[in-house]
Amino acid sequence: MLNDPAIGRGHFRAYSAGSRPRGAVHPLALELLREHGIAVDEVRSKSWDEFDASGAPRIDLVITVCDAAAAEPCPVWPGHPTTAQWSVPDPAAVEGGEVDRRRAFREAMRLLRSHIEELVAGHLDRGQSVD
Repeated sequence: MLNDPAIGRGHFRAYSAGSRPRGAVHPLALELLREHGIAVDEVRSKSWDEFDASGAPRIDLVITVCDAAAAEPCPVWPGHPTTAQWSVPDPAAVEGGEVDRRRAFREAMRLLRSHIEELVAGHLDRGQSVD
């Protein structure tokens, strides 16, 4: 298994967006990313509508990561990319104390990392790149 904060670097370019962005990235998400050596300087909350605009990057694969988003109608993406859904509970929706919320963010990161490692390993084994 890959165990590097730069999983797929040079082979993949990833973007993150949502159907209803809240206007700011959750502080616990930023903290966890920094803790794992992932740069957050350019990270921001944004709508998936940005990827349908003129000049937007080409998207080859769209992955929804929360069950609520999987039930929403998605836009028709330019180029008709492949789509997938990974069930990852939304850590920002967890109620409770600080320990519970931090645990939820760590579990979401663990699940996402596992899915990403599998995706990257499968593409790299076949000599493919997504960019």
